[in-house]
Parts: sequence; C-alpha cells; structure tokens
Amino acid sequence: MTLFKYATAILMAMMLALPAAALSLDEAKGRLESAKSSGQVGEMPTGYLGVVSGGGEAEAIVEAINEARRAEYARIAEKHDIPVSQVEAVAGKKALEKTPSGQYIQVNGRWVRK
Repeated sequence: MTLFKYATAILMAMMLALPAAALSLDEAKGRLESAKSSGQVGEMPTGYLGVVSGGGEAEAIVEAINEARRAEYARIAEKHDIPVSQVEAVAGKKALEKTPSGQYIQVNGRWVRK
C-alpha cells in the first residue's frame, strides 16, 4: 500500500469515528455538571458554554448544549421580535450570576474561577 493510500485509509477511518464522539442533548445535560465542576467547561457572557480545558468529553458537551441554546435563543428572539444578540446577552448575564463558586466563567475573554 502506498503512503497516499495508507493516509487516505486512516483519514477515512477517523472521519467515520467522529459521529460516535457526538453526544445527544440528554447525554450532554447529564454530564454538564461534572464537566463544570472539574473545570473543563465554563459559562461565557455570550450565553454559551466554552471549553476551559480540553479533554474528556468537554468539546462534545459544549457543542450539544450550545446547539440547543442557539435554537432556544432564536425561538425566544422571534417570539418577542428582538435580536438574538439581545437574548444571548441576557442569558449570558444570568448564567454568569447563577454559576456557583469554584466553577469557571469567562470575564474579559479570560477564564476565571468564580
């Protein structure tokens, strides 16, 4: 097998494995508190989650939860005829306020332990 064919085969195998890494919304919700408590995931003022330190399922959790938040923010914005950015800002402010001590929040673009 040539190097090109070998590299292509590895790339194809990796691409096929990617969907398996995705989490359902329910799985992500079930793992969110642990990811926040361990410092892997934090709240951002944008209304979305961010990866504080990679590893484990942090990225998959953030992706699944943020996708659901994005849809909900759009629904709320449309219902009240306001910009999505306004909904995101209010949600972000509330999320930062509700974050318990010891967990991470993003302040001025930097992750800090609340």
